[in-house]
Order: sequence, then C-alpha cells, then structure tokens
Amino acid sequence: MTVSAADARFMARAMQLARRGMYTSDPNPRVGCVIVKDGRIIGEGWHERAGQPHAEINALSQAGKIHSQRAGVYVTLEPCCHSGRTPPCTQALIDTGVMRVVAAMRDPNPQVAGKGFRQLEANGIQVNVGLMEREAEALNPGFISRMKRGRPYVRVKLAASLDGRTAMVKGESKWITSEAARADVQKWRARSSAIVTGVSTVLADNPMLTVRDMKLGRQPLRVVVDSRLRTPPTARLFQGEGKTLIVAANQDINLAENLKRSGAEVAYMATEKNNVDLTALMKHLAWLEANEVLIEAGETLCGAMLKEKLVDEIVLYYGPHVMGSCERGMFMLPSLTRMANRIKLDIIDSRPIGKDWRVIVKVSEK
Repeated sequence: MTVSAADARFMARAMQLARRGMYTSDPNPRVGCVIVKDGRIIGEGWHERAGQPHAEINALSQAGKIHSQRAGVYVTLEPCCHSGRTPPCTQALIDTGVMRVVAAMRDPNPQVAGKGFRQLEANGIQVNVGLMEREAEALNPGFISRMKRGRPYVRVKLAASLDGRTAMVKGESKWITSEAARADVQKWRARSSAIVTGVSTVLADNPMLTVRDMKLGRQPLRVVVDSRLRTPPTARLFQGEGKTLIVAANQDINLAENLKRSGAEVAYMATEKNNVDLTALMKHLAWLEANEVLIEAGETLCGAMLKEKLVDEIVLYYGPHVMGSCERGMFMLPSLTRMANRIKLDIIDSRPIGKDWRVIVKVSEK
C-alpha cells in the first residue's frame, strides 16, 4: 500500500487511543479509531470495556453520520463483521457511507479474519491493511495468542537480587525491591486477565494478588497451582473483589469443599505423575477468555512453566544487593549440562525503576 505522512500520523493517533483501553478492554482487544475528512480528524474513539461500543462506533458517534459520509477511517484492528456482545462494526461503516478504511492489522479471530475487509470492499469501500502492523500487534499480544495458539500470552514476573536470588532459604522475600518497583508491578497485574501463583507462595507470603490503586472495574482472576489442595481456606486470596481458581491434581472432596465454602472454584487437571497439567491450565484460561497471564510464583512453578515452553516473556526486577549462594533462585530446572542447551532469551527493554533495574526479555522461539 502507498502510505502518506498523513496516513502515518492518523494511524499513530489511533494507536494512542487504543492504549487508553490497556487496562479495561479485557477480554476484548485494545482498539483505537479516528475518522478523517478533508485532512482533519472529525471523530475519535477507543474500545473501553467488553459489552460497550467498539472504537469505530465511538468515533462515528463523535463525528456524526452526516459528516462521516465519504470520510476516511483509521483503525488499529480489522473492523468486526459478526454479532458478539455488540453489533458488527462493518455494517455501521457501510451504512454511514465512509469512503476508505485503513487498518493496521487483520483480526486473528476466526469469526473475522479478513471477512470484515471483504465485506467493506464488496460495498465499494477502499481498504488498505498493514500500516503500523507491528505496533498494532504489540498492543494485543494476549488476544492474538489466544486466537492463534489457543493459549494466553504468558509473562513471568520476578524480583531478584543482583546474584539472582528471589527469597531467603526459609522463604523470606519482603522486600527484595523498592516501593517504586512494586508499584510498577501493579501495571502488569492490571493489564492481565489472570494472575497465577503456586501454593508454596500462598503458604509463605499469603498474598492477595489484587490490583491496587487503579480503578479498573474488574480484578484479574487469581489462580493457585495447588496439586494437593494445601491452600488454607483462610488465605487472603479469598478476600476482596475478584474470583479465585484453585487448580489441583488431588481430588480430595473434603479439602475441595472447604475451599469452595471460602469462595474458591476448584478444577482438576492432572498429569500422569499427579502434578498439575500446566498446558491444560493455559488452554483452560484461554477458554475463560484470558488474554494475558502474569505468573507471580517461586522457582518451582516458574521453572516448570519455562520447561514446558509456556513462557513468552519475563519481567525481571533487580534489587541492588547480594543475598548469597544458598538462597532460592529464579527457575528450578534440570541440569542442562551443555551450553548448547541454554534457554535463549532476547532483551527487549531495560531501565531503572526507582533504586532497582527492570529488564524485560522475550523467550526465543528458536
């Protein structure tokens, strides 16, 4: 497609709008849209919450139907052409009489997946696809993963000393990093559909795993990997808003009923070795419409997720101190024995956060 400077400017604005739904649009994708006529933006919109109007509808409403006739539309994701929680956006664009739609990327949802573009073109609307596609994909890694791979996009969050230790030998870990780093973690929680931890973390730290100091209108699903149902019914996970899912391999009815009385949902997903089946768990979370999942756990669960190739990204906060060689590490893994067996990572971002240092890496697909 031929891209003008104006096209790039309008799409960049649509990207800015899409980011406004970063913490609220779940489980729907983050989408922004601008309506342009005679070189001027006449309407803007983004998708805020599931069940509410999509970005295109909000932008058209601001512009007005008469002014939107023969206008250009810049949208970060292919307009939907099916009825879900809301009516199809393609029909609204057709009925309004827009002249051109520029979309950053095709919708990976099989219910759309190019059908929206074809519907627009069949009604005489010019369609251009691919402008700022990489930026658009970066907005919705979880939605894309769920649609294409049948599992969420998985991040592991770790706080460690400079020598890579995440807790003292008896489990003490408060606090390895500063208040600024812990506040930064809230943003990763807020954009996640679910937060997953292990029962050892629950027993050691008794966390709530909620999003604090941000008004989302929702709380991520809290998930505990607990093969033997050791989570105490009095755990803080059962307090406050949001649901808690305990995933077990042990089908002890009495233990399960005690947890259910505390408000938990209990699911059984066992491997042949009577451990929790982590691959099945990720598929189950996708079925629950979880886009992005944050793992906040100890070395056992983090290592198991990495070993099963279920980790996409690691967010690592380094605190400026040394804890010693006998303390707990980041990932419990079998001995790799050879350098060629290393798990390859790509650093995509590093920056100071307060007194700490945050490094974000992607797990290499090769």
